[in-house]
Amino acid sequence: MIEKILVAVAGRGLCEEMLNQLMEIPEIQRASITVLHVVPPQITADAVSEKLEEGGKILADAVKSMKVDPTKVKPLLKQGDPKTIVCDTAIEEDVDLIVMGSRGLGRLVSILENSVSQYVFQLADRPMLLVKDEVYVKRLKRVMVALDPSEGSKPSLDLALSWVKDLKDAKLILTHVNPPDIDVRPEEDPVLAEALQKAKTFGIDARCLTSKGKAGPEICRITEEENIDLLILGSPDRRPTIAKGLPDLDRLLGQSLSDYVRVYANCPVLLTRSNDE
Repeated sequence: MIEKILVAVAGRGLCEEMLNQLMEIPEIQRASITVLHVVPPQITADAVSEKLEEGGKILADAVKSMKVDPTKVKPLLKQGDPKTIVCDTAIEEDVDLIVMGSRGLGRLVSILENSVSQYVFQLADRPMLLVKDEVYVKRLKRVMVALDPSEGSKPSLDLALSWVKDLKDAKLILTHVNPPDIDVRPEEDPVLAEALQKAKTFGIDARCLTSKGKAGPEICRITEEENIDLLILGSPDRRPTIAKGLPDLDRLLGQSLSDYVRVYANCPVLLTRSNDE
């Protein structure tokens, strides 16, 4: 259940538009929204004043553009390092979903360029919806969830079902890359068959797809071929408890499936979180 959402805005309008599309979902309509804009540290007092004024306008414009009941919106203007502020605010507000933009930088480039979304992606312990700068945000008519036999797939399927069941004329695409037997009909693949049965109980129009190849490129290829509006993917936190505050090395170096899809998918990507220890 998504009851609290944090939307980190930067003045580009993408996250605001993404939220407006999510507002078609009854569950999201009931959620409270924290809209955050962070002003980075400045050298002089005049620069601070100027950036705060500019940030206040960005925040006000963002709130104004959102199709949300004003009584459910909490605007926040903060100063500091955007990377840590977003993570800290997500914890302070105890949100169930983070929505933020991304430049879609890959591997070490995002680290070297001090990417805010990459840092939050590393350390956030809750679902995160990323919208790349070059992605066109569309109405959610075709939602895809990438599945596999792991526990990490369950939250992504559950979230997809809870959203799509209430979206008018929406279609759910269930995908499994590299199933045990690629020659079996997709509907008979054990992972997809179970997911399809769950979709049917909700009256969801669903279709199954299997493919073979490197998982990241295959998932991105399918999202493009199927003209997907939102991709939902499990992103398990594989770090031991003692290292929860440290980046996952695989994701840091861009070797994980979720990191590849985050960078290269041509649609917004929602990464669910689960422990996979």
